[in-house]
Amino acid sequence: MHIWVDADACPVVIKEILFRAADRTKVPVTLIANQMMRTPPSPWIKAIQVSKGFDVADQRIAQETNAGDLVITADIPLAAQVIAKGATVIDPRGELLSKANIEERLTMRNFMDSLRSSGVDTGGPPALSNADRQAFANQLDRWLSKQLKSH
Repeated sequence: MHIWVDADACPVVIKEILFRAADRTKVPVTLIANQMMRTPPSPWIKAIQVSKGFDVADQRIAQETNAGDLVITADIPLAAQVIAKGATVIDPRGELLSKANIEERLTMRNFMDSLRSSGVDTGGPPALSNADRQAFANQLDRWLSKQLKSH
C-alpha cells in the first residue's frame, strides 16, 4: 500500500494533508515531479524528480503503481492507466475515480480537448475551495481507514 502523488500540479494544501496522513498512518507517500519538491523530514515521505518532458512524471507513476495503491492526480489519462492496474485515484478536489466513472471522465476530457484545439476558450478550473480541501481530506480518510482495516 503506497500513495503516489502527481506532484507538479498538486496544490500545496493537498500535499500538506497527505504529509500529515503519512506520518499519522505510516503509509508511504511519494511525490513524483519534473522539479525538485520540498518535503518534511519523515521516513514515510519522499520525492522523486524525473527529467523534464511531456508525461515523464505520469509514466513514472504508472510504472511504479501497483494494485491496492492510491494515486493523487487530476490527469484523467494517468488515472485511467493506474485504475486499469487496480489502483484507486482521488483527484485534488476529492473526487474518487474508479472503473465505474473513468470512461465518462475520459470522454469528457477528450471532448473538452477537441473544443480547445478548435479554438474554443473553455476556461480553466475554479480555484481550490475549502469545500474541495475538505472533500479531499474526507475521501483520503475513507480510503486509509478501509486499507488499514484490511491489512
